[in-house]
Amino acid sequence: MKTIQHDMTSGNPIKIIFDFTLPIFIGNVFQQFYNMADAVIVGKFVGTKALAAVGSTGTIMFLIYGFVVGMTAGFTVLTAQKFGAGDMSAMRRTVAGASILSLIIGAILTAAFMLFMKPWLVAMNTPADIFADAYAYIMIISAGILAQMLYNLLASILRALGNSKVPLYFLILSALLNIVLDLVFIIIFHMGAAGAAVATVISQGVSGLLCLVYIVKKVPMLHMSREDWHVSGSLLKTQIGIGIPMALQYSITAIGTMMVQSSLNILGSTLVAAYTAASKIEQVVTQAFVAMGTTMATYGAQNMGAGDVPRIRQGFKACTVIGIVYSFVAAALVMTVGKYMTYLFVSEDVAMIMDSVDIYLRCVGIFFIPLAIVNIYRNGIQGLGYGLLPMMAGVAELIGRGVVAVIAAGQKSYLGVCLASPAAWILASVLLIAMYYYIVKVDLKKIFPGKTAGNDV
Repeated sequence: MKTIQHDMTSGNPIKIIFDFTLPIFIGNVFQQFYNMADAVIVGKFVGTKALAAVGSTGTIMFLIYGFVVGMTAGFTVLTAQKFGAGDMSAMRRTVAGASILSLIIGAILTAAFMLFMKPWLVAMNTPADIFADAYAYIMIISAGILAQMLYNLLASILRALGNSKVPLYFLILSALLNIVLDLVFIIIFHMGAAGAAVATVISQGVSGLLCLVYIVKKVPMLHMSREDWHVSGSLLKTQIGIGIPMALQYSITAIGTMMVQSSLNILGSTLVAAYTAASKIEQVVTQAFVAMGTTMATYGAQNMGAGDVPRIRQGFKACTVIGIVYSFVAAALVMTVGKYMTYLFVSEDVAMIMDSVDIYLRCVGIFFIPLAIVNIYRNGIQGLGYGLLPMMAGVAELIGRGVVAVIAAGQKSYLGVCLASPAAWILASVLLIAMYYYIVKVDLKKIFPGKTAGNDV
């Protein structure tokens, strides 16, 4: 397999962003297949209650996955900046620092999630008829956090060097492996929801190991010497200063979705199953926005390292155009034919569940443009090295979701639950656009005087 590293500091921004985003989008979709395969196979072969059990842990899954993805992406922002500046020795030291921090924090997260999981599920009003399956599923996922950490760290390192294709290849292989293992553990060994979790952890571990083997064999610039592991405290502090806020950004979002899940759980296991199926459909379509955000983090970091402010602004403009165009296409898809994907998830109560799925998809589809803005600008600003500012947008998301979720719970309204995320996206997008203009018109003029000419979004 040929080594594919890309310098994003030269060339046509819109072409570079599109070419880099596409493999990440495909990879993100396959990563969604981990949990979607669990939901599809569990729903079809175990039943609606088992599907609801897997779905009821979805917000905790998002918290775990989001924290890991945000943290590893934050730890490697400096990697992209040093690569963009052409300082390979400093780049390798950032890789060493990211590896040390990921191992330590990953172990702490594993212990913390497993220790507090049962009271957490109780606090989220998890229905009694699905509690045992939900607990078994999420405990196994929690035990496999280091497997998630391995893949996401190595994938983030490769993407920091402009390589978005190789992580995709390995993710596709592991997603297919996950489906096979789901079928084996659930149908042959009758392990239920727990079997789906075991399949997920094994598959994630395999994708991480494949990335490691690739780096050892094909990426000599990442071959570490003893000197590279002499990481200064100041470097670790800087990486923590970027990585932890990015992780907390996802965590704040996850807390809001947990409030939504708690409001949903009050409505019973059937609507939980419907919401689970609908959210899985939405998550597949909206992975393009997540991919655009990942691209902008790398693009922004490399060009920040190169000190090219006009190119940074051109990149934000190009990605915004791509995001808006895709929003219209995605909305048209989910609001017309999206509900028919319900058949993938359930074989009982299909008509009632499909109607509820359609309500959710229509509620979120018309607000995809604010969601695109949130992902592009939040991650792009983080790639420029700003850790705390985008976290304020996460607070706005929390407020939006929380207020609507509380109202929905009081009214026992499924429609209200479905509108919680759109409220969060609107508040956060407005705040992020304001932050972007402040950064490019004030901060970057101070950091790079004389280098800010160019067109804004």
